[in-house]
Amino acid sequence: MRTQMYIDGEWVDGIGKMPVYDPSDGSVIAEVALAGDKECEAALAAADKAAASWAKTAPRVRAEILRKAFEIMSAEADAIATIVSKENGKVLSDAKGEVLYAAEFFRWFSEEAVRVPGDFRKSPSGDKRILVTHQPIGVSLLITPWNFPAAMATRKIGPAIAAGCTMILKPASETPLTALAIVDIMERAGVPKGVINIILPEKVGASISKLLHDPRLRNLSFTGSTEVGRILLKDAADRVIRCSMELGGNAPFVVFDDADIPAAVQGLMLAKMRNGGAACTAANRVYVQRPVAEAFVAEFSKAMGALVMGKGTDSGVQLGASVSMKERNKIAELVSNAVKAGAKIITGGITPAGDGAFYPATVITCEKDNEILQHEVFGPVAPIVTFDTDEEAIALANDTDFGLISYVFSGDLARGIRAAEAIESGMVAINRGVISDPAAPFGGVKQSGLGREGGFDGIHEFLETKYIGVEI
Repeated sequence: MRTQMYIDGEWVDGIGKMPVYDPSDGSVIAEVALAGDKECEAALAAADKAAASWAKTAPRVRAEILRKAFEIMSAEADAIATIVSKENGKVLSDAKGEVLYAAEFFRWFSEEAVRVPGDFRKSPSGDKRILVTHQPIGVSLLITPWNFPAAMATRKIGPAIAAGCTMILKPASETPLTALAIVDIMERAGVPKGVINIILPEKVGASISKLLHDPRLRNLSFTGSTEVGRILLKDAADRVIRCSMELGGNAPFVVFDDADIPAAVQGLMLAKMRNGGAACTAANRVYVQRPVAEAFVAEFSKAMGALVMGKGTDSGVQLGASVSMKERNKIAELVSNAVKAGAKIITGGITPAGDGAFYPATVITCEKDNEILQHEVFGPVAPIVTFDTDEEAIALANDTDFGLISYVFSGDLARGIRAAEAIESGMVAINRGVISDPAAPFGGVKQSGLGREGGFDGIHEFLETKYIGVEI
């Protein structure tokens, strides 16, 4: 298990060490190297030095490196999943699913590396040829969150490598071991020195700000909270750094009265409980039409109440710990405040005693103005609101500053599509609890972010479009 930083093709120590905890029991599972100003400068210098030669590398070369990384990561999925589970708290089966999903970004972008489109055509006036090409944007800063430490890293590393960009990866301090394991894979897959560098700054805010104000850095790809995203955007604005921002969500899950109730319950279990609810795509507000509300709440509560909670690496466990006690306590406080405002607990809602950062699968019913509906819970809590008309459901779904993903369940496909088109979000799942796919564009509208990751769009976040006018 790697615990050093990786800078300019070497595993190096820093100015000190930082403990990494197992949130299920509070034990220290490793100590990782911290970066000071010297190490941050070395990472930036290495990425800058390697940028020109890496940009000229043949697309097929970059593709083969990514394909090799996919093969290594797939072969070592069990070992990496154990790391994810230990430092993140999620159950082992969930962690394994994440790792395999993460590896797919390497495979997808290995195929995209050789298929970046261009354009060559006559101008409408006929006086010239219009030639459009794409070039690597340059040194990129990749900042990833703790909730999906493998997938969020590969979703950025993959397109950056495919596009021909060098990079600095800054993973979350709660889950650095997964990112270090992935960088180790990239080294074994043949990435040249300087192309990928990973640091864990001791002074995160100051170090990131300094990087964003350095003229050698050209691009920022961030996944995290909207609050932090705003700060980074302000810093990036000083030098007009190109930004791709995958920020918070507050996903509505709409169940119409013609929905298949067992299928909707199964879909909500997937949409809500993936990673224990700690996902920007997690269903956060559940709206159920009145004629089916009672039956839906009963069946969904039964499914939630049956989940086995415990240490993520233990056999048979279905709900692991939150990433930290701080995160667990946020969840408990949101539920407590919701109950004070009139919400009713149907199942769960009791904070367990002990050292582990656990919170049970919880279902509450509440009115549409309950404050919990305005928060991204990031935990195993599902607030349910009853609605009457389709128009009311759409209005409730859109009553948020966020717009990452939405979920719609209906037996009438036309009704589902009408709702999907009316809901303000970058992604909509119809009769499905999960739609994330490396081959599809991932991203939101409003305060859920800028740009797209994955799909055909993902590689373009690391490319500049250049127009060349040719005299004829």
